[in-house]
Amino acid sequence: MKKFLLILAIVALLLGCDNKIPLKLATTTSTENSGLLEYLLPEFETDTKIKVDVIAVGTGKAIKLGENGDVDVILVHARGAENKFVTDGFGVNRRDVMHNDFVIIGVKNDVAKIMKAQNATEALQKIAFAKAEFISRGDDSGTHKKEKNLWKNTGILPTGKWYKEIGQGMGATINMANELAGYTITDRGTYIAMQDKITLKILFDGDVGLLNPYGIIAVNPQKHPNVNYKSAMKFINWLTSEKAQKMINQFQKNGKQLFYADAIK
Repeated sequence: MKKFLLILAIVALLLGCDNKIPLKLATTTSTENSGLLEYLLPEFETDTKIKVDVIAVGTGKAIKLGENGDVDVILVHARGAENKFVTDGFGVNRRDVMHNDFVIIGVKNDVAKIMKAQNATEALQKIAFAKAEFISRGDDSGTHKKEKNLWKNTGILPTGKWYKEIGQGMGATINMANELAGYTITDRGTYIAMQDKITLKILFDGDVGLLNPYGIIAVNPQKHPNVNYKSAMKFINWLTSEKAQKMINQFQKNGKQLFYADAIK
């Protein structure tokens, strides 16, 4: 009997060992800067007893960490790059999580007159023609990828003193645009979270091309056997559950909803 109980104890320990290993999550700076992770993760950790170690970087870097097997799961916002990550065999079980949108912000006097633009392409053209200060993240993040696609649509290659690529996250980019009284593209969630600390205003939004969806993907354990796949799937299932999706919809800053859940219709 004692031997049987010992075997049961060992089995129970082995089954629970995944929970004792922190889950490594690579995600965008927007999910951290907005306060969303600080809001969601304590509830996940309470429900599952799994601690989450967050690496907040641009989407490009987050995907690279996944490709290298340095993290267990990625939460990012660049659908084309996400699809390639899965197609190339680095990721499995991608799920839609939520969305918000991108906006162009700048000083209230709007020297480039982008508030009169009919679409995002025209808004950027006006900034370029006016040679107004524009701060680009320049970091291969989801926001930077979106910005590059928007510039491509204009037929303009942004260069010159007015266009500054700084290679930093969303918060730092907004702060520099604020200091220089310039323009930048940001996700709405990060802007709302920071708007009390800056003077920049939303000057252009609402273009269908500015939609900003987020997806979550487990790193493929067949590609990287070292990853904590069980915990990654627990996190994916939890984040796309009715409970977490409701929490995402309820998350607000300054009385405004920052993200809109997509996993539960």
